[in-house]
Amino acid sequence: MIASAKQIFQAKDLLRALTDRNIRARYQQSIIGGLWIIVQPLTTAIIFSIIFTYFVPVDTGDIPYPVFSYTAVVPWLFLSSSLTDMTASLVANMNLVTKIYFPREMLPISSMLARLVDFLVGMSLLVIMIFLFDVPVFPAGWLFLPVILLVQIILITGLGFMFSAVNVFYRDAASALTLGIQLWFYASPIIYPVSMVPERLRPIYQLNPMAGILESYRAVFLYQSYPPPSLIISAIVSVILFVLGYWFFKRKEFEFADIV
Repeated sequence: MIASAKQIFQAKDLLRALTDRNIRARYQQSIIGGLWIIVQPLTTAIIFSIIFTYFVPVDTGDIPYPVFSYTAVVPWLFLSSSLTDMTASLVANMNLVTKIYFPREMLPISSMLARLVDFLVGMSLLVIMIFLFDVPVFPAGWLFLPVILLVQIILITGLGFMFSAVNVFYRDAASALTLGIQLWFYASPIIYPVSMVPERLRPIYQLNPMAGILESYRAVFLYQSYPPPSLIISAIVSVILFVLGYWFFKRKEFEFADIV
């Protein structure tokens, strides 16, 4: 793993070029271009706000529902869009995989980094919303944002390695991932707070790494608090998934050129 990290660092210019290509290709021939980065999470949060404010009210305490939902929607879209792009990255770049030698993990990593740009832009809008809705700010909690983001990146990268490798051998992986993300969405505190989960089920619920991650984003942005202990569980699960995903990726790497 250390040797692979050194190779990636040595080829950082290629990684930067791949990431830049992914960003430009996504909005090529698009009317509003990069504005989709903001439109998608904002539209999703607005729809959730209408449904879960007027039709099926969800108690979020003193936090306006638009801010409450948007705080979770942006990290969730970072996860779902990254995994979708990473899963397809090897197959979509079959010409590179079969003809040129470079660390293969750079393809899924560059896909994730391209989506990281979307995430950072989306979070910038969240900061504006926090001031517009007059949500109290807790600067000390914001210092933990790099830690929360790091845990989420570890989770995404590990799963992305695994699914991108599996997708080379079985194209069903992309469809299975889409279904899994839909189920995972409802099993995560995006449209509802963790407090709505029955007390007896929370130990099991917290095994979902996105539960602690999303709860942590809300804690530091909305509740003037530090990340909850559930972030530790999320970090442990994320590291385990990263090790397993990277191990599987490297074990199958030598077969990619023959199968793709």
